[in-house]
Amino acid sequence: MDCFSDGVEAVACSKGVRVYCPAVGRFSFFNSPYQPHRNFSAVDIYPGMGFGCEAPSPVEGEVVAVRAVRCSGGRGFEASTLDYVVLLRSLENPDMWVKVLHVKPSVLVGEVVRVGAPLGFLLRSGFFDFWTDPHIHVEVRSPSDPIRARGGFTLERLMKLDAVNVLPEELRGVVVESKPEYSLISLNNGLGCGLPVDVDGEVGFLDGGIPHYGYFGVHLSVKPSKGGVVRLCGVKIGVVKLVFTSMCLAVCCSSNFKLDGKPVRLSTYIHPSGNYFLKVVPNRLGELKLDRSQEVYLAIS
Repeated sequence: MDCFSDGVEAVACSKGVRVYCPAVGRFSFFNSPYQPHRNFSAVDIYPGMGFGCEAPSPVEGEVVAVRAVRCSGGRGFEASTLDYVVLLRSLENPDMWVKVLHVKPSVLVGEVVRVGAPLGFLLRSGFFDFWTDPHIHVEVRSPSDPIRARGGFTLERLMKLDAVNVLPEELRGVVVESKPEYSLISLNNGLGCGLPVDVDGEVGFLDGGIPHYGYFGVHLSVKPSKGGVVRLCGVKIGVVKLVFTSMCLAVCCSSNFKLDGKPVRLSTYIHPSGNYFLKVVPNRLGELKLDRSQEVYLAIS
């Protein structure tokens, strides 16, 4: 059964291995504190499904190994103390393996899995923070070094970004979902695939947790320059540190974000469907209490 009933898009590639995201989902290269997301070697696929739902495979491959990994329990929330590594030999490039995390596998070694076919079930891992949504972590690896935290091959973004000529001057919108972990805001600007920022005169889209991870990514249509200044609504929020083709990693500045006067953090992604919602995270679980349809304003300083 194909879990990608609403369509799929190839969003990343390395060594001839493509990684797919459902059209109704979202993806991120940088929204994580873990090292592979700091060096362009991992992408997280958020299929838009809840914890415990079937996880659609983001790649085509043959299952070669499954390994359970112990992790701590949730910090203030219920989470699994076991995570899993699923390794697949790519069908597109058999010399490459694909490392998948955060899925409790239902597949067995030797099975061939197509894009969109069930791999297992989306797991709320003890590696997660309280605001982390169900997702599938993906790396392209050498068969001789498939598991350790470092060592994945660099990924390129395949998805082309929306053309945006006008940057938002402010961030106002309406609450479409609110729960103790986070709130989702539909912005009045009518944004497409992501939240636009200015990088020395070029328009890019934010990808990352700001400012809590200390860094974030920006996706552009051109190669940015190291040392470039990233501005959101005209306010400096970071400086470009590392550059790779049409993506860059920026170090956070001492920016502050307040939603109707309450300190918050931003969790940003790329949405293939173009139906973008801004995810706003409280500093502590349950601290941000908003009502659906409430109008809000995000101040940046």
